[in-house]
Amino acid sequence: MSMSIIPLLLLLFLLPSSTPQQSCTLDNFSKNRIFTLCNSLPELSSTLHWTYHASNSTVDIAYRAPQSADGWIAWALNPTGSGMIGAQAIFAFLDSTGSMTAISYPLANTSPTVSNISLSYKVYSMESEFANGVMIIYATIELPGNKTRINQVWQVSDLFTNGFPNGHRTTGPNVLSTGVLDLLSGQFTAAGNSRLNLKNRHGVLNAVSWGILMPIGAIMARYLRVFKSADPAWFYLHVGCQISAYAVGVSGWVIGLMLGSDSKGITYHTHRNIGIALFCLATLQVFALFLRPNKKHKHRFYWNIYHHLTGYAVIILSVINIFKGFDILQPENKWKQAYIAIVSALGGIAVILEAATWAIVLNRKKKSGSSDKFQQGENGGNGNAGYGSRYNQEA
Repeated sequence: MSMSIIPLLLLLFLLPSSTPQQSCTLDNFSKNRIFTLCNSLPELSSTLHWTYHASNSTVDIAYRAPQSADGWIAWALNPTGSGMIGAQAIFAFLDSTGSMTAISYPLANTSPTVSNISLSYKVYSMESEFANGVMIIYATIELPGNKTRINQVWQVSDLFTNGFPNGHRTTGPNVLSTGVLDLLSGQFTAAGNSRLNLKNRHGVLNAVSWGILMPIGAIMARYLRVFKSADPAWFYLHVGCQISAYAVGVSGWVIGLMLGSDSKGITYHTHRNIGIALFCLATLQVFALFLRPNKKHKHRFYWNIYHHLTGYAVIILSVINIFKGFDILQPENKWKQAYIAIVSALGGIAVILEAATWAIVLNRKKKSGSSDKFQQGENGGNGNAGYGSRYNQEA
C-alpha cells in the first residue's frame, strides 16, 4: 500500500510548475524613455528595465509592477547579501495628498519606520509614477564596487503604517522575489529557487513520513494482528514502518530548522511549535520501544496506554501540521487535493478494516463460547480493539 502512495506524493510535490510571463519588451514608458535590456522577473508579475553605463559605473533602471492606488512597490540592491535584510531599497507609493512619491530606505530590519534615508550607494535621480494599475520606479544609481552582477530584491504590498510602506505577505511570491542579475548579459538567477526546493523537500519528507508512513504503520498494528497468518509479521512490519517514518521525518525536520534559521524576521509560530511537539513525541515513542516491558510485566498495561496515546497524538498533529505547511508554501491546489485524497483513502481503508476485524473477532468469540480470550479491553488499554491476548504478547 505504501509503495504505491509514496511515489505519487513525491511526483506531486516535485514536478515543476510554470507560469507564463508577459514579455518585458512590450512595456512602454513616459517621456519616451528607452532602456537597453529588460527582464521579466519570475515573481509578482514585475519587470525590470535598465541601461548600464560602463564609463561611470551607473545604471538607469525602471522597475514596474501591477498595483492599486492603495499599495506600494519597492526595488533594491543588496550589496552584502541575497535577501531583504541589508537591502538598499527605493519605495514608491501614493502619499497622503494623492501624489506619487519615491523614497529611499536601507533595510536594516524587516519593517522600516521612517522615510528617505540615504542608501549605501549614490542615487543620482529617483522618481515614480502610477497609471493604469501599474506603478513604476525610475532611478539612476551608482553600482557598488562597479559590480555588474547584482543581488536584487523587489516587492509589492498594500500594508502601511502611519502612511508609510511597512511589511508584506510572508508566504508565496513575496518571499521569493530575490535573485542575481547580470547587467551585461541580462541573465537572471532566482535565488528563491534553491529555497523553494528546500521547502518542497521539507514538505515531501514530512508528508511522506509523519503524514503517510505513520498512519500506515498504525493501520498495520491495529488490524493485521487479528489475522493469525500475519502473526508475528505484523509486529515487525509495524516497527519497521514506524522507524522508517521517524528517520525520514527527522530529515524533514532538520531541513525545517535550516529554513527557519535562514528566515530572519519571518517565523511561522504555529507550524514551528507543532513541529517541535511532533518531533519530541515521536522521539519518545521510538525510545519507548527499547523500554518496552515484558508481555507479562505488571507495567505492560500502562506502557500500552502510553504507546497508543502518543502514537495517535503524533498522527493527528502530523496531519494538522502538513495542512499548516500547505498554507505556508501555497502550492497549486492539486497538491493539496492529492494529499487530501491520500489521507481520505487511508481513512477509508481503516474504516473497512475496522468493520472486518470486528466481525472476525466477534465470530471467534461466538465460536469459542468464552469471553476470556477476546474480552474487550484485554488488549492493554485500547478498549475498542478487542483483538485478544495476542496483542499483549507482541505489541
